[in-house]
This record gives sequence, C-alpha cells and structure tokens, in this order.
Amino acid sequence: MTRTIDKVVLVTGASSGIGEAATRELAAAGARLFIGARRGERLSALADELGDTVAWRTLDATDGADFDAFVAAAAERFGRIDVLVNNAGVMPLSPLAALKRDEWKRMIDVNIHGVLNGIAAVLPRFVAQGGGHVVNVASVAAHMVLPTAAVYCGTKHAVRAITEGLRQEHDEIRSTLISPGVVATELGNDITDPAVAAALKGWRQKSLTPDAIARAIRYAVEQPDGVDINEVIVRPTAADM
Repeated sequence: MTRTIDKVVLVTGASSGIGEAATRELAAAGARLFIGARRGERLSALADELGDTVAWRTLDATDGADFDAFVAAAAERFGRIDVLVNNAGVMPLSPLAALKRDEWKRMIDVNIHGVLNGIAAVLPRFVAQGGGHVVNVASVAAHMVLPTAAVYCGTKHAVRAITEGLRQEHDEIRSTLISPGVVATELGNDITDPAVAAALKGWRQKSLTPDAIARAIRYAVEQPDGVDINEVIVRPTAADM
C-alpha cells in the first residue's frame, strides 16, 4: 500500500473494533500512531505487531487529567500531534422504563465527556500550531432515534453538535464526524437487558466489518490542507442502520 499519511494520529478505543482497525489502516498508510484504551495488554500486543511507528498508553477517556497525560505522552514520543480520532464509546441499550441510571451515566461519561476531554486535551496545541484535525466517531444514532436507544442516541446527537460547533469556531482546525451503521464489533456486549441483547444480534445479521469504517477515517485524514470532510455516514448495503 502506498504510504501517504505523514502525520501523528492519536486513536482512542484502540484495543478492538473500529479503533484497532483504524490503527492498522493508518499505520499501513504511513502515519505514526499513539493509541489508547483501558485494556493495556491489547494495546501492547497491537503496537508490538505493527512496529516502532505505533506507541501506546492506557487511557480512561472519562478522566480529563488522564486524557491530558495521554496527549502529553504522545507529543513527547513523536514530537507533535496532527490528528485525534475520538473513537472510545459504549452502548448498553435498554428501554427508558428499565431505569438503568448507572448505564445512562456511563454512556454520557464515555460518549460525551470522553469526546470533550479529547478536544480539550488537543485544542490548545492545535490552535498554537495553526492546524489540526479532530475526527469524532459517532453513529447513525446521531441522525435518528430508536426504541431502547434513547440515551445512546442522545449522546451521539451531542457528539454531532459538538463536532459542528468545533468546525464553526475554528477555521484552522478540521473536524470530521464519522457515523457508522451496524458494525460487527464488541460495542453492545455490555447490554444487560436480554431482549435488547437478542435484538442486537438480529440487527447485526447485516453488518459492516470495522475496516470499512477505518477506510472512511483514513479518507478524511489523508485529504490535503484546506479540505475538510465534515460528515461521513457508512452503512451496510440495503440496511436501515
């Protein structure tokens, strides 16, 4: 594969699924990657496999100080930061009447606060260097609302609004929203409602693989200066979600 991306890219939620696939895709394209997630053993194995252009640090995206330290470690390792891929997310779906308040809070903390923590950690650097790129991985749930997914959809609508706000406030910074449809990943493995978990298996009969979303992320990242891919929706062919 032609090596085209001479950038330092940070990827959160990189221990599996879309984050892992994006790491592989961007590394193959020539980028230097600093990857984060809670499961350090998976990050270590991925970095060992891909070589010296990939480094890692455990990351709790809900902890602003930890995100700041993650970004600082990336800058120390590679000298600069060009792109942040905010990919970490959770999806414990349930009906509102189930009153799963702890799960609602977790989705808000990871899916919204995690994105904001990432933006806060890189924004001063991007402003100071006169450029940068924030790629927020949302979902088709940012564009619709479904039963059992009200809170999850709310978090992804928020990510869409935050991404657009960043675009409008900073001409020098590129902002991209990637909205995957149904993808075969570990997302949703933490659903505690048996009926909803069974429904998710049905929805995933028509699924994308994570590499499809990784290619969309690469497409946005590899555009020349002055070109900002604002929104990309990627769905399985002939699927509703």
